[in-house]
Amino acid sequence: MAPYHGGVTEQRKRVLLAAPRGYCAGVDRAVVAVEKALEHYGAPVYVRKEIVHNKFVVETLTERGAVFVEETDEVPEGARVVFSAHGVSPAVHASAAARSLKTIDATCPLVTKVHKEAVRFASDDYDILLIGHEGHEEVEGTAGEAPDHIQVVNSPDEVDTVTVRDPDKVVWISQTTLSVDETMETVRRLRERFPTLQDPPSDDICYATQNRQVAVKKLAPHCDVVITVGSANSSNSVRLVEVALDAGARASYRVDRASEVDPAWFDGATTVGVTSGASVPEILVRDVLELLAGLGYDTVEEVRTATEDLMFSLPRELRTDLKQAGTPVAMPRRGARRELTVEPV
Repeated sequence: MAPYHGGVTEQRKRVLLAAPRGYCAGVDRAVVAVEKALEHYGAPVYVRKEIVHNKFVVETLTERGAVFVEETDEVPEGARVVFSAHGVSPAVHASAAARSLKTIDATCPLVTKVHKEAVRFASDDYDILLIGHEGHEEVEGTAGEAPDHIQVVNSPDEVDTVTVRDPDKVVWISQTTLSVDETMETVRRLRERFPTLQDPPSDDICYATQNRQVAVKKLAPHCDVVITVGSANSSNSVRLVEVALDAGARASYRVDRASEVDPAWFDGATTVGVTSGASVPEILVRDVLELLAGLGYDTVEEVRTATEDLMFSLPRELRTDLKQAGTPVAMPRRGARRELTVEPV
């Protein structure tokens, strides 16, 4: 793969491939947790909601024996259930306990950090403004930590409708997968209304979300078309489509897999950008690159803006059982995720 040097020196068809892209550490941990649970306990293993927001991953794990449910009351009493990477509220934990379910909490540690921030600020009686998308599983889980103190702010346009008890005791936190630029615009407007608005102790938008947006911002100005691989319910994937347009791409599309790519999108296009959301296995990106090569875009230049080496250990409950059975508990490197194969259609 050729390195990217910027600019266009000749009119040849090429692909600018974003790096970083695809699986983040939290997604990798959650998917591996379900795979190892199936290997260790046997099927079925129940999973509340989609383990990560990617159709292909869910389909593949279903083939292996995972059973995806919406709520814990769909899980047989005493059975084993995995909580998704997006996190759950205390009410969900309580519901699982009431049904004597054996739980594996695959919540991303960066989401858990936001939950802990919410609990801490609520205990200090702050009004907490949660910037995020109402109805998203992550937002539901975080808001459930302190429902009497948290209100969701979906966008900068909602700032004027926010009401608080004490304007001098307000803090903001955020969903981890948002557009960095839009989030900071929301914060800016909130601070205009509440000048003493407090920031969270550390950045809530996760490193992977930010890294993928930065990479797209770098390649988009040089692209006629940018393709983001990711599912429609993946917040960070949808944001990448918007970021590409805002950064100067002439057109920007999202696809779940290569079969959804329309060759007509590339009429007159010389340079195509390709990236993928944080819950997307690399095999889906490779399929898109193969399709583009068939259309003449067979030169691939990588646009790298960061190198990621963060890894999270498996969920504690699963780790304990694997250790007792003498099974290795180390996480595989993300490059090994490519074997997640029921071939895309």
